[in-house]
Amino acid sequence: MIPVLLIVIPLLSGLVSFMLKSSTGAKNWALFSSIITLIVSLIGLNLQKTSAYLQFDASWLPGLGSSFAVGLDGMSKILSFLTALSFPVIFVATYRDEYKNANNFYALMLLSQTGLMGVFLANDALLFYFFWELALIPVYFLCSIWGGEKRIQATFKFFIYTFVGSLLMLVGLIYIYLKTPEHSFSLKAFYGMNQRLSGHDQSWLFWLFFIAFAIKMPIFPFHTWQPDTYEQSPTAVTMVLSGIMVKMGLFGLLRWLGPVVATGTWVWGDTASALCIIGMIYASLIAMQQDDLKRLIAYSSIAHIGLMCLAIFATTQTGLQGVMIQMFNHGINIIGLWIVVDLIERQFHTRKISELGGLAQKAPSLAIMLVVVALANVALPLTNAFVGEFLMFSGVYSSDATKYNVVFTVVAGISIILSAIYTLNMIQKVFFGNTNALTANAKDIKLNEKIILAVIIVAILLIGVFPKPMLEMTKESVDVILAKMNIKL
Repeated sequence: MIPVLLIVIPLLSGLVSFMLKSSTGAKNWALFSSIITLIVSLIGLNLQKTSAYLQFDASWLPGLGSSFAVGLDGMSKILSFLTALSFPVIFVATYRDEYKNANNFYALMLLSQTGLMGVFLANDALLFYFFWELALIPVYFLCSIWGGEKRIQATFKFFIYTFVGSLLMLVGLIYIYLKTPEHSFSLKAFYGMNQRLSGHDQSWLFWLFFIAFAIKMPIFPFHTWQPDTYEQSPTAVTMVLSGIMVKMGLFGLLRWLGPVVATGTWVWGDTASALCIIGMIYASLIAMQQDDLKRLIAYSSIAHIGLMCLAIFATTQTGLQGVMIQMFNHGINIIGLWIVVDLIERQFHTRKISELGGLAQKAPSLAIMLVVVALANVALPLTNAFVGEFLMFSGVYSSDATKYNVVFTVVAGISIILSAIYTLNMIQKVFFGNTNALTANAKDIKLNEKIILAVIIVAILLIGVFPKPMLEMTKESVDVILAKMNIKL
């Protein structure tokens, strides 16, 4: 019942929002709906894994062997909670932003939340694909209608990339479905194909799925849509894209790629890992040259996602647990950074680092909170990202899945050093030094903005100091994935 509520609440709320006339009413309705969804998610987090309330299976398309099967395991709990937590945070953080036809804007945001929830909860391949598309379509309209001056070019590229990726994934899903003895889209049936599909079939199926998921993360060289889309999208949409939607690709690797085409994953794992580390170094070097805050954070995100993808292909228990906890950590950290960028842009009408400076003198609260979030993003000890990155590096280094584990670890470590360089450089140029004509009359953030950033900081420190509950929650999911990939624990 809980999984159904997580999908139905934002779906119905989004449909209702289309009919609202008042801009303020639509805004408050979206915030209220997202808080209800968060409460339901918290209830799900506290239920035992054996609870009947965490699973739901009903007839949907019986003629095609597909059912409306949704459920909450450890990984789904974390990602659905990230989705449920992020939307009210986003709505509060951008509450002062005004949108033309606000009812349509918030309706599409809630429909996107519906799709994201469905992706993370689906236990049926066709249902997974349905929600995958449902999550993407509203974002396309959000970017193309409410985006920046170059939104049409950015959203066209975004559409082409995601459309091609989705089409490739659909071909792979249909092929596996036709090979199942009972012609079923169920997760159990797909997991049973691990031993039935030939090595040749798994090799080409791997690329159909991997390209689709790599585009969504994104992984080099399928990343070129991301910086432009992040830059041109409204900040609230950028938060959804970078904080939550990129996790769809990582989730796809963990839930649908590795366990279903394990042989293909083993065969092409080194190639995929090489793309990950190339992207990490490339994105880090590009980030160091950026003068636009949005583009800097966009390239930073590519580097961090690359490390998570690398740890997945290391196929170790430690590495996979690091990935699962880091998916949540990256989400809240990157949203915190976007909130700071939005606050800066709203006050100074610029995102250029070279035009800012000395903000710490005028806005000390904003400076302190940005420093905490930024240092968490570079995995400072006692912050949440340190836990995830330490586990991922340990997993990559100890991996038996590749003979290049040491090389991958060293190169990935270089990208972390580069991350610290451009992050500290950004902090120094934006917040310290002398004020200029633009920042001389800067004002500190308001109480509601302090509260929402404080919530993120509390989560950062709490997980950094006490990650045990999240590690315990993800252990069973990791064991299942490794067992399906025939890896001895």
